[in-house]
Amino acid sequence: DHLASIYGTEKDKVNCSFFFKIGACRHGDRCSRKHVKPNFSQTVLLSNVYQNPAHNLACTLSEQQLQEHFDMFYEDMYVELAKYGEIEDLNVCDNVGDHLVGNVYVMYKYEEDAGNAVEALNQRFYAGRPLYAELSPVTDFGEACCRQYENGECTRGGFCNFMHLKVVTRALRKDLQESQRISLKMQKSSKSDPDREREKDREREKDRERDRERDRDKERDRDR
Repeated sequence: DHLASIYGTEKDKVNCSFFFKIGACRHGDRCSRKHVKPNFSQTVLLSNVYQNPAHNLACTLSEQQLQEHFDMFYEDMYVELAKYGEIEDLNVCDNVGDHLVGNVYVMYKYEEDAGNAVEALNQRFYAGRPLYAELSPVTDFGEACCRQYENGECTRGGFCNFMHLKVVTRALRKDLQESQRISLKMQKSSKSDPDREREKDREREKDRERDRERDRDKERDRDR
């Protein structure tokens, strides 16, 4: 019970608490603690996908243009990732450390969908670069995010070891979620139509069988 209670926390001397919370560790394979990768998870990590123009010293884009650039990327990701299952959350890191820069985390409603997404995404490219997807141990983005950053108080900047998340335009997020809701409703409806047809076929077959049984009864009565 004691080991279970400290698993993945800073008191755990065997397993890396950063990897458990964030799905990434700045020490990588050199970390002195274990990085336990899950066999099943709702969350998928796509490493180093988003290339923020603001991280380029030669960037001349305005704040509005940078937001539009990110919104287009976010919409691209959401639409593509929603093909594999219902999305509960989608987050993009704005950190600059190698282990977090451009990381995309998508949490699906079902573990099976996350597993299917990993298998498919590892065969895909984005912006001419191969995607690297894996199941992530992250289950609580509240624990993974830097609270100081959210309050405008983080002194570590982009090299912070907790997530600094890019903020998508609220209206866009709402539109994407609504589009997903409508799409899922339509899929459910289209799946139920064949079910109703099969049920009608079964009823018709039962009616035909009852008719045949009545005919057989009449034949027996005439024979008597």
